[in-house]
Amino acid sequence: MLSTINPYGKEIIKVETDFLGKKLSFEVNRVGFRSTSSVLVRYGETVILGTAMLGGEVEGLDYFPLSVEYEEKFYASGKISGSRFIKREGRPSDDAVLIGRLIDRPIRPLWPKGYRSEVQAIATVLSLDPNFRPDVIAMIAVSCSLLLTGAPFDGPVAGLRVGFKDDKPVAFLSNEELTNGLGDIVVAGTASGVTMVEAGANEISEEKVIEAIKFGFENYQPAIKLQQELVQKVGVKPLEYSLTTPNQEILSAVEEYLKDKLGKNLQKPYPERNELLATLRTETYEYFKDKDSEKFEQNKKDFEEAFNLAIHKDVRKEIIENRVRPDGRKFDEIRPLSSEVGLLPRAHGSSIFTRGVTQGLNIVTLAPLSFSQVIDTMEQNAEKRYMHHYNAPGYTVGEVRRLGSPGRREIGHSYLAERALSAVIPDEKVFPYAIRSVTEIMSQNGSTSMAATCSSCLALMDAGVPIKAPVSGIAMGLITTENENIVLSDIADAEDFAGDMDFKVAGTAKGITALQMDMKVHGLQVEVLASALNQAKPGRAFILNHMLSTLSEPRKKLSPYAPRVESINIKPEKIREVIGKGGEVIQKITAESGASIDINDDGTIFISGADLNSLTLAKDAINNIIAEPEVGKIYKNSTVVSLLDFGAFVQFLPNKDGMVHVSEIDEARINKPSDVLKIGDKVDVKLIAIDDKGRNQLSIRAAKKELKNEV
Repeated sequence: MLSTINPYGKEIIKVETDFLGKKLSFEVNRVGFRSTSSVLVRYGETVILGTAMLGGEVEGLDYFPLSVEYEEKFYASGKISGSRFIKREGRPSDDAVLIGRLIDRPIRPLWPKGYRSEVQAIATVLSLDPNFRPDVIAMIAVSCSLLLTGAPFDGPVAGLRVGFKDDKPVAFLSNEELTNGLGDIVVAGTASGVTMVEAGANEISEEKVIEAIKFGFENYQPAIKLQQELVQKVGVKPLEYSLTTPNQEILSAVEEYLKDKLGKNLQKPYPERNELLATLRTETYEYFKDKDSEKFEQNKKDFEEAFNLAIHKDVRKEIIENRVRPDGRKFDEIRPLSSEVGLLPRAHGSSIFTRGVTQGLNIVTLAPLSFSQVIDTMEQNAEKRYMHHYNAPGYTVGEVRRLGSPGRREIGHSYLAERALSAVIPDEKVFPYAIRSVTEIMSQNGSTSMAATCSSCLALMDAGVPIKAPVSGIAMGLITTENENIVLSDIADAEDFAGDMDFKVAGTAKGITALQMDMKVHGLQVEVLASALNQAKPGRAFILNHMLSTLSEPRKKLSPYAPRVESINIKPEKIREVIGKGGEVIQKITAESGASIDINDDGTIFISGADLNSLTLAKDAINNIIAEPEVGKIYKNSTVVSLLDFGAFVQFLPNKDGMVHVSEIDEARINKPSDVLKIGDKVDVKLIAIDDKGRNQLSIRAAKKELKNEV
């Protein structure tokens, strides 16, 4: 029985509520005594430890040093890592990184601007109920732990992963149900509004997405109320804090200097606007440096911040008051588009997609299924045959930046574009290849993940991947005021930085395949999200039409440099014959044909080779092994394997022998088979009968006669 008093004499406080049919409970003072706060969250058999640590204020930072981490523990699901060499948990898997981002995104906007104290929150999965994903419970655990610190976090936050069952939204479905259903949609936010949405879907309609968002918002409320109840029961006291605010004197001086230089003066198409801004920035700094060099050098960051704030303020003002976007576009207008395919001669597929100044180069590589990625995480052991990777070095934003391994942003953008195309990737039985799609961002000016989606789609079609339907993507923005919500299509950097929402939507002509929404304000009503979704639809269609004007459908032929892969299906009980004792049969086939062979447990065999000849040799060898004897069929080049006084045994198929009676060797009378045959001879035989014991009766004489008549 669990104690109600911890070792330090403190009462263990517990609250619980019904949460969609299961008990959700929070418990404090049981573990994590030295953390700023810790909470054990239980839901079903899932148990997650949420911890939060507050550090001191960090001087000189121009951002909030918040880190949110999600820790997978293999023991939580009763597993030991399948890696042969590493058994303890190492660096986070991509899945763990993505869940960390999922938790971070609805929480980060809820802190006051200018807060510069270090905050670290960690969700550690201690026990995993395999019937549903633990990520939204981890989100609730992190939110609760942050509330218990007393820091200025304007939560609580909660979320739900929503799918569809019998055409109705349902939470806490299994992975299989989510994958095979209409959509997999995570909705998160506060008591008053939605702050984050993320989804992968099978060409779902806008109406269904809105239905899922409404369901999620309404049904995560018990988790919000339970956090508030715990905070009250614990008696959390708000902490005092200070904010790093812009230097008002410098801010006013910079705004005064810029007041006649913004607005219409900067309303030019990209990249001309960017060049004007760069020149104006230099002129502004030089002006204040000439005016007071010492003051400028001592307060350089304040001048930089003041300039950026003035530009953001101007962008919002022009949109709200004058209905003009920074580059002069209408609210629903898309930037200039261009695209090409087949740029790289040795690549299996390639494309370049340009929207305004944002540009993505995508390269597709095809390989046998044995090159699929092995997924070994706390939640799953699986293989992934379609992979998308995203790279964006410093030069893409005009910066000198050290190269390194992909960060959380790169992994997140990789996943979003991958998710957008996953719904249209053909089944492996239709297209038996592992597919790697890599987007190399060439230039950034907003919405690179959607440029990655569009360029990836074109490169897949250029590679001859028979995708079910082409996919395009668009990023939507929002400017909110007391009186209205202005939705912007295809936002650029200036509108992203100055705006209140970044909403990315991808899909086919039929429906949505992926979306990701992040709010910079404290939650939106579902109706506002609906208007953004509906405005995105014609924008996606416009971009898709452009893409199809470049390449209307997947190419019918693969690149001559792509490997050839074919599949055949055999009875599962025949697998042993194809492999042979100790693998000797399959090794012989691969050695003689030069092909690679992968065999699934269901009897599907994938054969890959550098050319058609190697494929044919391997296929013929396998077909011979699995072939069933057919009465009346002639088998050429069969091998004499033994001789007896009354006949000869001939191997006419791999592992299939038959008897040629002495009377069936030739039209003329033969006393002994050894008079005309020897072991190893190649002969043509006809299968004339299979007796009731399954013994094969062959005839050389009948085969000769039939072949002679054919001639």
